[in-house]
Amino acid sequence: MRDGHGRRLRGGDGLKPVLFVTNHVPPDRAGAFAALAERVPLRLVLFGGPSLHATKGLDTLDLPHERVAQRDVRALAASHEHSFVVAGTAGRLALPGAYAASRRSRTPFVLWSALWHQPRSAAHLAAAPLLRRIHATAHAVVAYGPHVAAFAGRLGARRVHVAPQAVDGAFWEADDVTPDRRAPFQALFVGRDAPGKGVDVLLAAWARAGLGDAALVLAGVDPGSSEPRGVHSTGALAPEHVRNLMGGSDVLVVPSTRTATFREPWGLVANEAMHRTLPVIASTEVGAAAGGLVRHGRNGLVLPAGDAAALAGALRELAADAHLRARLGAAARRDVHPFTHDAWAAGLAEALH
Repeated sequence: MRDGHGRRLRGGDGLKPVLFVTNHVPPDRAGAFAALAERVPLRLVLFGGPSLHATKGLDTLDLPHERVAQRDVRALAASHEHSFVVAGTAGRLALPGAYAASRRSRTPFVLWSALWHQPRSAAHLAAAPLLRRIHATAHAVVAYGPHVAAFAGRLGARRVHVAPQAVDGAFWEADDVTPDRRAPFQALFVGRDAPGKGVDVLLAAWARAGLGDAALVLAGVDPGSSEPRGVHSTGALAPEHVRNLMGGSDVLVVPSTRTATFREPWGLVANEAMHRTLPVIASTEVGAAAGGLVRHGRNGLVLPAGDAAALAGALRELAADAHLRARLGAAARRDVHPFTHDAWAAGLAEALH
């Protein structure tokens, strides 16, 4: 087994498999886990849980994996059958169970973290001391980006590695796209209508923008009984349909806000759009902006979260300036290219060195 720089890891080809515990694998992460499996002997364990993505999930995962209940994770991590235990931050039972059992079995534990703030619900606050202990005593923490790495450092993490969030660039850049355009200027939102996703802010901004013959498509949001003029909701879509919408749109909007329990860890839809040469309007609460991918004035616009007036102004600016859209979009496609599945796998493998 080799790390992110091609160096052979301790134990050689006889190394025990790495136990990787997470809740589910959305379509955009399947290639990342496949790339990791090429670098390390991988035992992927999924415990289910709600999908947090607007694109429809995978019916089947073309990668060896097991599906278990959260309560079963503890026994797997305690089994002495693995060289490392890697767990994400999802799961009330899975994460503490994997951590405690790996400590008991003296198996190095690696935390794959999406957190860049301390959630403020009663349950999260009660678990805060354990979260700090996990960060401080883990063999390594693998972060979504530098924003997550900084939070991990504040919690006492000793070794922090960044595994950049990535999508399948070849899929999102494919030429065989049927553009889905519904107006001369089209803005696109891809996500759930859930607290923290900022759909209410976006709708308020759209009404203020007064763009007339323009369309706002809400992919992943179920249509209501009546929708404002120019607004089209689609419900959850297959990735191919989302790609068609991006092919017919002029800008992606990611207007996330912060709640007591949610702060947008990344927003993989930003990567998808950038591969399709779309500029991105993101709020300051979007991990892809805080993590350095979406950059104000270079490949998109970054605005204060919750500011409908600022968002309305940004929409008007891009609607009126095709040259600005083209410049930002071209930079977006260039800037997203280093964010690959191989780079993500290399960051994980380096943490196992």
